[in-house]
Amino acid sequence: MRQLVVPERFDKDELDYAPLPREWPGAAQSPKAIVVHLPGQVFGAYEYGRLVRWGPVSSGSDKSPTPEGFHHLNWKSRGRHSTEDPTWYMKWYFNFQSAEGRALHALEMPGYPASHSCIRMLERDAMWLYGWGEEWTLDETKTQVAQPGTPVLLTGQYDFKEYYPWRRPEWLARPVDLPPLPQ
Repeated sequence: MRQLVVPERFDKDELDYAPLPREWPGAAQSPKAIVVHLPGQVFGAYEYGRLVRWGPVSSGSDKSPTPEGFHHLNWKSRGRHSTEDPTWYMKWYFNFQSAEGRALHALEMPGYPASHSCIRMLERDAMWLYGWGEEWTLDETKTQVAQPGTPVLLTGQYDFKEYYPWRRPEWLARPVDLPPLPQ
């Protein structure tokens, strides 16, 4: 049976309910940074190491898992059809791995890793990210990156044998430790 755990009252700031830390010292020098914590299926947006937004995600399925790694936001589109399945229309698309076609975008959120290695987001979060994130800047020949976009860190590995780890009290009780952004 599927479960949804919510507080009895929502009388705090939305950021107080985040499973991610309010402060990320490893991103304190970066004007903007995004982290996707794959085990917790959650993203956080940080400004100079301070959490400014967070939300749930749905990363890659067990057949096409989203790999850990460090990237930057590249280019964006208000919407595009998937090359994997043209019936998938992905709104508020923000690419972070051009060659592999991986992006953060809005699409259905089933509550578990189900994508084809992209990061699915709630539409409200994807739309917010579309306006907040910084794209890369290309040189005058449009062949080289002159300035990378907002840093994106995909961290941890989702345990497909142990679905829904966030339902276990021991998982909820331990803080998420984020590594520093690579330089």
